[in-house]
Parts: sequence; C-alpha cells; structure tokens
Amino acid sequence: MKKRILSAIFIVAIFVPFLLIGKLPFAIFTMILSLLALYELLCLREEKKKFPFLLKMFAYLFVMFFTLLNYQKNVFSCTIDFRVVSFIIFLFLVPMIFTKKKETYEINDAFFLIASILFIGLSFNLLILTRNYDLNYLIYLLLITTMTDTMALVTGSYIGKHKLCPKISPKKTVEGLIGGVLMGTFVATSFYHVVMNPAMPLVSLIFLTMLLSIISQVGDLVFSCMKRAYGKKDFSNFIPGHGGILDRMDSVLFVLLAFVLFLEIL
Repeated sequence: MKKRILSAIFIVAIFVPFLLIGKLPFAIFTMILSLLALYELLCLREEKKKFPFLLKMFAYLFVMFFTLLNYQKNVFSCTIDFRVVSFIIFLFLVPMIFTKKKETYEINDAFFLIASILFIGLSFNLLILTRNYDLNYLIYLLLITTMTDTMALVTGSYIGKHKLCPKISPKKTVEGLIGGVLMGTFVATSFYHVVMNPAMPLVSLIFLTMLLSIISQVGDLVFSCMKRAYGKKDFSNFIPGHGGILDRMDSVLFVLLAFVLFLEIL
C-alpha cells in the first residue's frame, strides 16, 4: 500500500503541471503516454506470438499521428480523415497474402493492430482535445474516474461481500461499485454545478455523471478481460504498485469516449 501511495503522489506531481500548462507540452506528454499504452497492448499480444517488426513500427507511427491530430485546436472537432483509415486497413491486411505460414501473420494479428491503433490513438487524442476545449471539462471527467476508482476500492475493501464479476476481476464487489459510483457522482456533480454551469438542470447532471461513473467501471472490467485472456495481472510494471499506463488509464479512456456522446448535453 505504501508503494501504491508513493507512486500515486509521483503520478500527480508529473501529470498536474502538464495538465495546467496544456498546449504543446501536454500534447507531447500525452503522445508519450499513448506510445507506452500501445507498447503494453502489443506486449500483451506478443506473449503468444510476435508481430512483424516493420508492422509494429507502422503501428507506433499511426498512434503518434492520431494522438496529435488537431492537437492545436481549441474547438472540439470530432473529425477524421478516412483516407488515413483506408490506408491503415490496406497496410495491415495486405501483408497476410505474403506470409508463407499462418503462424507468422494472420487475420487476428491484423485486426488486433488496426483496433489497437484506432483505440489508443483516438482515445488519447480525445484527452488532448478535451484539455484544449476546456480544462474544467477534463477535471470533471478525471474527478469521475479517480473518485469512482478510489471509493470503489475503499468500499469494496471494508464492506464488500458480493462479487461483481469474479471470473474477470475477483476483487471487485457490488458494494464497491455502488460506493464508487455514489462518490464519483457526488464529487464530479458538485464540481460541475459550482464551477462550470450552475444553470444546468441538476437531475440531468446527476444522471449523466452517474452514467459516466458506471462507464468508468465498465472500462476497468473491459481491460481486466484483456489481461485475463492473456493470463496477466497488470499490463506492465511502469508504475510500481499500480501496474502499467493502461492499468491507470483504462477508466479514463472509456469515459473520454463516452463524453463525446454527451458533449452537446454537457
């Protein structure tokens, strides 16, 4: 626990200055995180089979491209060049016809790379776009995820009795989920109502915040499914006591993706 707390303090000490500065420094910092996240995903898959080196390099390049897409804009524009997406699909599917053995590179490998590029690149790009759009929005979303995760852990540790998804995440409990959602909703709703927009109907705000809090827990479970499928406890050991980048940002990435759906309401 001591190691976990010290690591958390270290993370905050590094992340907060970049968050407050924003602009290019935050974009570069986020790009580094996205590359580390892709590294963790590829290493997870390569526990069973290695990817061709050249295709891995292309994957890193495209994640950099998507993460930094429109990084200088202050307007939240959800746009993507389908020519780039088409090129990625061709680039990672066509090599299958040149491999002599199925064990070298096949359809599951191609789809894994394509999905990893789009998921990591676009979700981390949303982190930058949200920061550029309004720092308060990003703080609101981070409060949802951090408060939900923290209180879910505390509640589950002290009063958790009913397992939530024992086959996926044995330590998660229904009580932890409820406690996390209640705390995440209360803290984030209070911040939004006091700091951002007091005029928004409180019932609607509570409902949307609670929904995002639940989605943050769903994100945690989805990433737990990935680790479980490959027999791993953590994505990496980049952060002592916490695991890897994806172990810390799984909920954040899912909430960012969901935030886009509710942007016009919030």
